[in-house]
Amino acid sequence: MFKYHCLNPISHAGLDQLDENYVKTEDVKDADAILVRSAKMHDMEFGSNLKLIARAGAGVNNIPLDRCAEEGIVVFNTPGANANGVKELVLAGMLLAARDIIGGINWVQEYEEDGDIAKITEKKKKAFAGTEIQGKKLGVIGLGAIGVLVANAAVNLGMEVYGYDPYLSVDAAWKLSRHIHHAKTVDELYNQCDYITVHVPATDDTKGMIDKNAISLMKSGVVILNFARDILVNQEDIVDALVSGKVRCYVTDFPTKEIVGVKGSIVIPHLGASTEESEDNCAKMAASELRDFLENGNIHHSVNYPDCDMGVKSSAARVTVLHRNVPKMLGQFTGIMAEQGINISLMTNKSRKEYAYTMMDVDAEVPAEVEEKIAAVDGVLRVRVL
Repeated sequence: MFKYHCLNPISHAGLDQLDENYVKTEDVKDADAILVRSAKMHDMEFGSNLKLIARAGAGVNNIPLDRCAEEGIVVFNTPGANANGVKELVLAGMLLAARDIIGGINWVQEYEEDGDIAKITEKKKKAFAGTEIQGKKLGVIGLGAIGVLVANAAVNLGMEVYGYDPYLSVDAAWKLSRHIHHAKTVDELYNQCDYITVHVPATDDTKGMIDKNAISLMKSGVVILNFARDILVNQEDIVDALVSGKVRCYVTDFPTKEIVGVKGSIVIPHLGASTEESEDNCAKMAASELRDFLENGNIHHSVNYPDCDMGVKSSAARVTVLHRNVPKMLGQFTGIMAEQGINISLMTNKSRKEYAYTMMDVDAEVPAEVEEKIAAVDGVLRVRVL
């Protein structure tokens, strides 16, 4: 019986996938697994039973990834599960920036008591006229699950789309429209485009990537859209660019004290993935990842350990080991098995930077002393026998 704890409300579309072998616990320190959305976890102490954290969403800034890795806790996210919801809001953001829809709606509200509103509208509506997005150039920085959808949708809307991603995956490349121009550098994209939307993860390398230097390379009157993470855009620099008119509009899904109320900004209260469909999809993927790891030891979409899959467990036992990525680990594991006369029928090992994961299917039951000997190997972080 596995115990799980939800730090945030998780859609029943996902929780309903957890069968009678799973029970919800209110005591987080007693849980084998934690399901989370946006709750901050950096100051949490984790119980010794905790084996995984499943983030129902893509961003994992709220989770202490390095500490989890050191404690042998695998952290999962759900890439692509909420991509369509974010894509649709990005498209809405472009349309709101192109035409002063918000200004027009607010103006109408001011005249709600006026009986001549229809007549006044015909005289005043020109103040809210805008432009169309068809024929405009859109630059998409980051062609992951969301970036690809945005780029393809923009092509279908008649935009000329430029994409930049030095780490473009083969899978993403297959999904990308052939009509999208490949920008060899991000500077090329900055120089060319009327609209620029950023879809990259928040890392030390991408923090503040849209700053005064990047903005100086852009067209005058450019529209910048940020539905990825607030820290990707330098807040002081974007405010200065709006005030000067260099940037005509900044559309963001992340309210900050610097940008709220600045003329030319459209600030949305983090609604990108807040659709029923996105929440259901994220919950389903998170529950699937949780079950496959706890029941079979397989890792899919981890952000701190390598992905590794040996299918459904069908051997007498499966031994899984989370460990540091250092030499001679496999020899020590197989040596311990050999000493006990246990045959390994199938084994795989994957690594990711300083951490690695080994899975071994064996033909006999594994005594507790074997598990203890493997756990005692220097560099081993957690052992599980399934």
